[in-house]
Amino acid sequence: MQDNVFGKRLKYLRQEQGVSQKELGARLGYCNQTVSFWESGQREPDLDAIKKIAVYFDVTADFLLGLSD
Repeated sequence: MQDNVFGKRLKYLRQEQGVSQKELGARLGYCNQTVSFWESGQREPDLDAIKKIAVYFDVTADFLLGLSD
């Protein structure tokens, strides 16, 4: 994803709620390494993961993808 907007926003949201990568991964059904890869831009989440993250943090997928503020 361009400039890793998704990773930066995911990390921001996660830290704002005081949730570790391990805890977020467990709540969403992924391992903490997957969350780390998303945040660093080494991997991109699939649509199902984006939906789960948007619901968990109560934000839109557009926000996560950098299409809105």
